[in-house]
Amino acid sequence: MFFDMDGTLVDTESLWWRATEEVARYLGHVLTEADVPAVVGRSIADTAVHLHTTSGGARPVEEIGEDLLAGFHERVARGPRPMPGALELLDALAAAGIPLGLVSASTRSIVDLVLAGLGPHRFAVTVADGETPRSKPHPDPYLAAARALGVDPRSCVAVEDSPTGTASAEAAGCAVLVVPSTVPVAPAAGRLVVDRLTGVDPQLLRSISPARP
Repeated sequence: MFFDMDGTLVDTESLWWRATEEVARYLGHVLTEADVPAVVGRSIADTAVHLHTTSGGARPVEEIGEDLLAGFHERVARGPRPMPGALELLDALAAAGIPLGLVSASTRSIVDLVLAGLGPHRFAVTVADGETPRSKPHPDPYLAAARALGVDPRSCVAVEDSPTGTASAEAAGCAVLVVPSTVPVAPAAGRLVVDRLTGVDPQLLRSISPARP
C-alpha cells in the first residue's frame, strides 16, 4: 500500500503553489491555469525547468530550484495540516497489519520535515524526489518503493491526488485511489476517485486491488 504525500496526506499543494507563484513573480511570470501541469504534483526540478523556460531563461535552472525549495521549506516548516481522514486511514491500515510506503515528488528534506509531524514510524519505506532515476509521472518511484517492500506493484494500491502522481502509480502497475486536491482526475479502469479520505477503510482499498501475481 502506497501513499503520495503532498495534497494526499497533508495540505501542502497550496503551499507549493504559493512558493512557485512567488518565484515566478520574481522572474516576471504570473502563474495561470496553463502552468498547472508543470507545477501540481511535479518535482522541484521539473517546475524549475518550466519557470526557466517561461521566463525566457532569466535565471539558471539550478538557482530557480534553490529558490523554490527554500520557499516551500519555509512554508512547510510551519506545520501543514493533515488532510481530512488521512490519520484515521493510516491508523486503520496499521491495525490491519498492512505495510505502507510513502512515495513523494518532494525532496528528502521536505519529506522528513512532514514525517516529523505525521510520524516516521508509520511507513516501512519512503521514496523522495532524486532517489530514483526519474520522478513522477514516470513509474520509477513506485517501482522502487515496491522493490523495497518486496511486493509486486500490481498487487498494490496507491493513494494519489494529482494527474501526475496517478500516471506514475498506474505506469508502475498499481491500482489507484484518487482524492483530487487541486486538479480534477477522471475515473478509469483500475482507478477509483473519491472526494476525501474520510470514510475510506482497508476493505475499500482491498476491493480495488485484485491480487495479481
